[in-house]
Amino acid sequence: MRSIRVLACALLAAATLGLSACATGPTVRTDGDPTASFAQYRTWGFYKPVAMEQSGYSSWISERIRADVRREMEARGYRYVAEGGDLLVNFQGVVEDRTAVWSMPRTDVQWFYSYRHRSYVAVPFWYDETQVRNYREGTLTVDLVDGKRNRMVWTGAASAPAAGSKTPPEKRMADIDRAIAAIFAKYPHRATP
Repeated sequence: MRSIRVLACALLAAATLGLSACATGPTVRTDGDPTASFAQYRTWGFYKPVAMEQSGYSSWISERIRADVRREMEARGYRYVAEGGDLLVNFQGVVEDRTAVWSMPRTDVQWFYSYRHRSYVAVPFWYDETQVRNYREGTLTVDLVDGKRNRMVWTGAASAPAAGSKTPPEKRMADIDRAIAAIFAKYPHRATP
């Protein structure tokens, strides 16, 4: 009986840690060109056309991302120029259907009648229960491109479950702000004066 309680406490602790990890923000992945010399970059601008605006127009989402990128780049000492920046920033958002599959250890008790003891006996057994969840995941990618060579030198992507259509715009804007901040928190470089 004690081992069942210990197992239940361990599972509860693992589930709590898993939920708290989800609450901390999006999952961020980054990659950089090891041959790029980031010390040479002082100015920045937006890549033309920005991948999210290839249809020829902007949206409130792309305008919010532009404002967030501007804030993050200027906080790192880069100066914005409309044309010919040392670094060009491109961004793209994608929403995809995902399926998560995992197993949860379960325990149950079956009752058997014991003719020897003339009573019912509880026999515990353990099994794995497969769980399946379908969800939509949004990924926001920010690329920094060397303006002279037209070559990507750094990329960051933030992924999280996508907000539904009933989510208020204020929450969606806060999610965008959080994703851009999380991406640039992993950007290790600053402009040199």
